[in-house]
Amino acid sequence: MAHLLGAEALHLEYPTKVVFDSVSLGVNEGDRIGIVGRNGDGKSSLLAMLAGRREPDAGRVTVRGGVRIGVLDQGDTLDDDLTVGAAVVGDVPEHEWAGDARVRDVIAGLLGDLPWDARLGTLSGGQRRRVALAQLLVGDWDVLALDEPTNHLDVEAIAWLAAHLKRRWAANAGGLLTVTHDRWFLDEVCTATWEVHDRIVEPFEGGYAAYILQRVERDRQAAAIEQRRQNLARKELAWLRRGAPARTSKPKFRIDAANQLIEDVPEIRDKTELASLAVSRLGKDVVDLLDVSVAYGDKQVLQRVEWRLAPGERTGILGVNGAGKSTLLGLVSGAVQPTEGRVKRGKTVKVATLTQRLDELEEHLSEPVRVVISRLRTTYTFGAGSKATELTPGQLLERMGFSSAQLSTPVKDLSGGQKRRLQLLLILLDQPNVLILDEPTNDLDTDMLAAMEDLLDSWPGTLIVVSHDRYFLERVTDQQYAILGGRLRHLPGGVDEYLRRRRDEQAAAEGRPAAAAAAPATSSAPGLSGAERRAAEKELTALERRIERLTTQIDGSRAALADHDQADYVGLGERMQAIGALQAEVAEAEERWFELGERLA
Repeated sequence: MAHLLGAEALHLEYPTKVVFDSVSLGVNEGDRIGIVGRNGDGKSSLLAMLAGRREPDAGRVTVRGGVRIGVLDQGDTLDDDLTVGAAVVGDVPEHEWAGDARVRDVIAGLLGDLPWDARLGTLSGGQRRRVALAQLLVGDWDVLALDEPTNHLDVEAIAWLAAHLKRRWAANAGGLLTVTHDRWFLDEVCTATWEVHDRIVEPFEGGYAAYILQRVERDRQAAAIEQRRQNLARKELAWLRRGAPARTSKPKFRIDAANQLIEDVPEIRDKTELASLAVSRLGKDVVDLLDVSVAYGDKQVLQRVEWRLAPGERTGILGVNGAGKSTLLGLVSGAVQPTEGRVKRGKTVKVATLTQRLDELEEHLSEPVRVVISRLRTTYTFGAGSKATELTPGQLLERMGFSSAQLSTPVKDLSGGQKRRLQLLLILLDQPNVLILDEPTNDLDTDMLAAMEDLLDSWPGTLIVVSHDRYFLERVTDQQYAILGGRLRHLPGGVDEYLRRRRDEQAAAEGRPAAAAAAPATSSAPGLSGAERRAAEKELTALERRIERLTTQIDGSRAALADHDQADYVGLGERMQAIGALQAEVAEAEERWFELGERLA
């Protein structure tokens, strides 16, 4: 693959911190790279250096001649006085940009509901983000560098962006670099992941799911190596104290397959125990919306909504901006009164809301984190039934990624992600039994999102989540609803069903058949005949058996490698080549398996 750009021995530091130390990497044609890491570790700085927006303190970035790099900044850089049309296509005549299929696709996908002559200063944050994306995507770029492209976008816009990026270039053309905390987007778009940590950039194959599996295996191997090192140290100490020990057998280790890493992990939530504890805390009645309608003047927002919240229920709410999600949450919390119908609330219900603002922290900005937390409770019970544990506020803070040094930091000096985590902890320490999360993933990195999800897994209460982060929504909730046409609709098929219903709505509004709206942008393969389908299913089954057999062979070869004489470099090399050949066979078989799976879908 042709080289697009590369970095050699990059060094970047601030007065109190070294961010990168001698980092070298490259981007080739066809690379789709997601950049992940903790807040403050340098993801945006790395992207800025590679895109030529920032100079490293040492080292250099080289770009192949003629390569054009398009950049989406994390901040809003649009001119308020421009119109939507002027921002996207400039002064290009309409007949020129309207004749470009890609420009039409971008405008239809991102700006279909925006007036072409609307001033940018009158738009919301999400609308401005879509304009900024459209402005970038209509250009002709060899490399796209996107810093948090999904910020302020709803589920539909994120799904469209993922599909657009996948079809923008041919398979081995163009390059993509994206910093994002949206794990669904990473899995959907990226074929490689770079983890930024401890002054280095560590590459992994695949999207977010593959990266997590590889990182777990890396950590397992590091722990095994450290354990062996400690064992050797203890043996050395024993020799020093007692004399030379008797000969011992060589240590043995085994690298397990990815599925064995997680086979003993229990279900993420014990739904029965959590529901039982929720009932004991809440009673049988939580909040019932009975034939509720809400109107603001002449505008009807919700119509005849019937929704009965159960103890321990975990529900995600979907809907476009302005559909009525905030109104629905207000009905549950009591902040909004219905125009028609009634809201019935249980006697023991205590509702708390994690809003998009940080109002809970305003009065504590000058106080250290430790002082703010200690005022509320000395202990907090987490978990259900026999698995319940008592945690101190300090332990809770540690669980949410705060270091001991940060406990003495004034709230005003915390980063946006740290303030968000502290806000959630303050709410949980107040012991609500109904928790509403309104866009809780803002400003959080992937590790902190995982920590928040782990915390919520053991929280026994009724949970309602509004989020455009598809991965988070599907991870922490057990069912999803959507507000469509002012009515609350259950989505047995989850986010995919919501997107399909939205396409059908748009098709009906435009007078097109629903099937046409649901059709993918790229032409699909012709349908399979009965004989072709049976042959494909037979081959699919054979491939599964072959992959399983090859994986077993690889595991056996790796285990045997540990017992091989470590001084026999030739023999070790031959065995490693044999393992590499088996892995290549597995990759080829998996590629064919995915191809058949798509044809049969």
